[in-house]
Amino acid sequence: MDIRTSDYDLKPRTRLLPALVLGAAAITALACLALFLRGGFTTSRRLAAIAIFIVTYAAVAIGRLPWLRIDRAGAAFAGAGLMVAAGVLPLKAAYDAIDFDTITLLLGVMVVVANLRLSGLLGFASGWMIERARHPLTLLVAVVVVSGVLSAFLVNDAICLAMTPLVMETALSARRNPVPYAMGVAMASNIGSTATITGNPQNIIIGSISHIPYGRFAAALSPVAAIGLLLTIAMIAILYREEFRAGRMTRVERRLSIRPNRPLMLKSGAVAIAMVAAFFAGVAPARAAIGAGAVLMLTRRVKSKRIFAEIDWPLLLMFAGLFIVVAGFEKTVLSANVITLIGRWHLERTAMLAAATAVLSNMVSNVPAVMVLGPFVARLGNHEHGWLTVAMASTLAGNLTIPGSIANLIVVQRARAYGVEIGFREYLAAGAPLAILTILIGVIFLSR
Repeated sequence: MDIRTSDYDLKPRTRLLPALVLGAAAITALACLALFLRGGFTTSRRLAAIAIFIVTYAAVAIGRLPWLRIDRAGAAFAGAGLMVAAGVLPLKAAYDAIDFDTITLLLGVMVVVANLRLSGLLGFASGWMIERARHPLTLLVAVVVVSGVLSAFLVNDAICLAMTPLVMETALSARRNPVPYAMGVAMASNIGSTATITGNPQNIIIGSISHIPYGRFAAALSPVAAIGLLLTIAMIAILYREEFRAGRMTRVERRLSIRPNRPLMLKSGAVAIAMVAAFFAGVAPARAAIGAGAVLMLTRRVKSKRIFAEIDWPLLLMFAGLFIVVAGFEKTVLSANVITLIGRWHLERTAMLAAATAVLSNMVSNVPAVMVLGPFVARLGNHEHGWLTVAMASTLAGNLTIPGSIANLIVVQRARAYGVEIGFREYLAAGAPLAILTILIGVIFLSR
């Protein structure tokens, strides 16, 4: 999985989101100053923690800091280092703040996905299904189902990397409009990843922190994901109805060639299935994932450095840094009075928590949003229900806009390589109503 947090910057997409985030950061800073003048914060460490937290999250939200060549991972690393250097957290407490189950689980899944991609299995399996579609609507259904189902278990960003070139080649070779099919990949991968702990990075964090069993997590959110995939097909088919009124598709030879390594395909496929089975059997996800990754590293087919090149090391660094930044903020700022004040927002209500999560996810991205919501969810009476709500809303909110999730940005970038432009407004016309509808469905299911 070669996703780089620095590669998908929000700046080229829209200037509105960075302005909103920086404005929110400024308002927060002013509020902190007002509280300080009134005696709300009495120590310099608290002010340092607030300042570091605000600047770090602003940088993570917009992907950079003005006048500095720093990306999200760099901002999280700098924020973590400053929390320690300023005395907000002792070094030992910073070490303890990192949830190594999360890091281990994500690393193990990355190794498995890297082997699946290098073997050609992902491309071969998805391409085999997509190429057998003989009607535009059948092609859309195949794209949405394959993207959604694979994303449920193998991290949606990696599925978008593998699927987008296949879909672009298929649509262009058939002389179809490739935009609705590309949007189907992005939206379905976001929705499908809602279903399980290993569907996306924020769910991996939630699974590790909450200790919700893999099967129970899937049982709660799989119905929401399934309905969401049906809505995705319906929404795109309605908005692009001229595209799907056509009859059978014209076929010409595709330029994309997939050369699978069959022995590696068999091994990586078997290990991936065994890993998912272990998840459902109750084995600790981190243990199952790192064990699967270790087995796949023992091979004569692929050099280790090729697998390591597929792993998103900056993402792992960003996770570790944000754990420390949030821990420093929680320790120095989240007093009982602050918790009580935020409790007045009634986050114990599913709809309120889902709305807050969706808004925050589109301001600072879903992974940072999940981390900052963690201390509040942990204090809810039914924290398992709270975590499921956050997982659902933070993931489905990613469909609202192109910058709403890394998966969307990957698809847009890959489509551009084929000369296909997906505009912000064009995506918004389908993504916004789909995000709102699926979140409402999630709220209904989780409120039962």
